[in-house]
Amino acid sequence: MIFQRKIYEKMLAWKMESDGRTALLVEGARRVGKSTVVEDFAKREYESHLIIDFSMASPEIRELFRDISDLDYLFLRLQLAYHAELPARKSVIIFDEVQLCPQARQAIKHLVKDRRYDYIETGSLISIRRNVKDILIPSEERKLQMFPMDYEEFCWAIGDTATPSLLRQTAKLGKPLGNAVHRKLMQQFRLYMLIGGMPQAIAAYLESKNFRAVDSVKRDILSLYMEDFRKVDPTGRASLLFEAVPAQLNGNASRYQVSSVLKNKRANSILSLLSEMQDSKTILLSYHANGPGAGLSAQRDLARFKIFLADTGLFVTLMFRDRDFTENLVYEKLLSDKMEANLGYLYENIVAQMLAANGHSLYYHTFLNEKSRHNYKIDFLLADGNKICPIEVKSSRYKSHPSLDAFSAKYSGRISNRCLIHTKDLGKDTDILLLPVYLVPFVFRGIR
Repeated sequence: MIFQRKIYEKMLAWKMESDGRTALLVEGARRVGKSTVVEDFAKREYESHLIIDFSMASPEIRELFRDISDLDYLFLRLQLAYHAELPARKSVIIFDEVQLCPQARQAIKHLVKDRRYDYIETGSLISIRRNVKDILIPSEERKLQMFPMDYEEFCWAIGDTATPSLLRQTAKLGKPLGNAVHRKLMQQFRLYMLIGGMPQAIAAYLESKNFRAVDSVKRDILSLYMEDFRKVDPTGRASLLFEAVPAQLNGNASRYQVSSVLKNKRANSILSLLSEMQDSKTILLSYHANGPGAGLSAQRDLARFKIFLADTGLFVTLMFRDRDFTENLVYEKLLSDKMEANLGYLYENIVAQMLAANGHSLYYHTFLNEKSRHNYKIDFLLADGNKICPIEVKSSRYKSHPSLDAFSAKYSGRISNRCLIHTKDLGKDTDILLLPVYLVPFVFRGIR
């Protein structure tokens, strides 16, 4: 299935603005849909195209990029090998899985200068970074990050074009939707949380309407990620850190406890490994901001962080990956709105996913009340001009927000707006915006 993706419009803008002066590099996690959207774009926006998939390209094709002094010869060979005719300035050449042929990526500088064709590259960043040490990285690249399908794209995939329009209007007007409409919206959003945004998982749902089939697809994707981690880290530490994400979010609200997963290891000792995991785009890192203010990046504590999965649907499967699907109670409980309080971190993960997809860096803050000796946590902090917007995420007990209250008392001069993200209808509690979780991507579009 080919789904409508928002990145398509960004690719179209690149084609119009670049006019062959730069190549486009589409980065993203494995199985996020990069190759599909790029091929669809090539078919619809060009007279002709040629796809070189370096995961299966012959040694002869790879060898062509070791010597590109004669571009006429290179293009003749490619057109003959792939049985394609490429009219100048009306064609695009796609380097799929370009990380597997570093010489092809290095050649981009000269290929773009020739300006005969447009070029689009796709790849997984974790592999791209590890395959560039011996090549000159081209500066003639424009990079686009591709995320799992967001809630709006999910709605389009299931044939619902009305809901995104309704949610944009609701975010603009700021008025409650009413219990009946809200319940329906939450039911569909919970379905999105369970399936996730990986195109294969959504396709499996549309074809089968069966959660076991969906879960099977997600298990295959998780296995693929584990294999990738073992390639970059044969010790298995990356895989262990990844597998422990659900337990860590459930068990510790203040940080990821590295020592409980990797014996005798502390956060400072795995920063390089963590960076490679982040490059895979399979995880999201939220850093502790030691001093909450507009300059959040300057207050980032590299040794205090939380890890989320880039796709909440995969998160649901990872929680029970070592057991049979029938033991995964989250599907039934979340869909029937009987989620237990101790599984509320699912909502924290989906909020992290939506904020990151909208371009926000993730930060959180913990602090101790000196009088009560009580520890508080603000789940997310977003910069809003020269002030900040503190966000608390709750799956229940939404009328109680002690962390927001304590934070506001301590940092009142730094706050623009306060927000509590929950599972109830849109509302207000004094100056706190009570935001249903499905409105997050429509409300937090403009804050950077």
